[in-house]
Amino acid sequence: MKIREYRSYFIQELTPIFDEGEAESFFYLILEEKQQLKRIDLALQPDLELNENEIVIWNSFLEQLKQEIPVQYLLGKTSFYGLDFEVNSNVLIPRPETEELVEWIIQNSKISVEDKKIKILDIGTGSGCIAISLAKNIKNSKVFAIDISHKALATAKKNAENNKVEITFLQENILVTTDLNQNFDIIVSNPPYVRNLEKQEVKKNVLDNEPHLALFVEDNDALIFYKKITELAKKNLTPSGELFFEINQYLGPEMIEMLEKMNFHNIELRKDIYGNDRMTRGTR
Repeated sequence: MKIREYRSYFIQELTPIFDEGEAESFFYLILEEKQQLKRIDLALQPDLELNENEIVIWNSFLEQLKQEIPVQYLLGKTSFYGLDFEVNSNVLIPRPETEELVEWIIQNSKISVEDKKIKILDIGTGSGCIAISLAKNIKNSKVFAIDISHKALATAKKNAENNKVEITFLQENILVTTDLNQNFDIIVSNPPYVRNLEKQEVKKNVLDNEPHLALFVEDNDALIFYKKITELAKKNLTPSGELFFEINQYLGPEMIEMLEKMNFHNIELRKDIYGNDRMTRGTR
């Protein structure tokens, strides 16, 4: 079968579940990863064929996508801030909104003295996407990363090696930590923030596959991680050190109020590319 013919079949099979554009994007991601071909290759060579073994592999991907298993997990990788990351069911799939948070921190760090060593802590690192992207892009940074999950840390360590950056990884339950034992210039976190009451808004492919430990908090204590991390930041940020969060889009005002009560200043709330409240910054 010609690849372009299979493409039409593939998209047709998925469109009852996904929109056509998303189904097409899945096709080209698999094409590049498994066939080492790009969209332009099909345009230039319309008669390229799939052999029987290749069709079996493609059909396996197709059936798993119909079950709404994320394509990133099927491929075992994704791209984030221009870097490649291995991902699996032990870590969240990095999202574009988090790239915006990373960009904010990088641009903000450029204001700092260029030859100053910047110590950064990423709390709840997961795949390591934030920590590694910052280490790769902020000159003279020394980056630390914490997660409660040893399986997530194993993935993050591999990603750090693959991207050729040095990160100090620590396994720790941040909710029971009383002191970080050293000071940092920047603390950043994208902690669990989806309330149980918001589960109905979460897509099935996320709800059924991504780790709930990294996603959900109780309705009656939605800011539990933010409160704890902010308390630690009061102790362990350097003077004028900065605290960055990715946040629940519905809790922007509550986040600002919390940071104000903890005596942070220069507090800023930013929207993401979709127009939702998504990031905060506060200065110690």
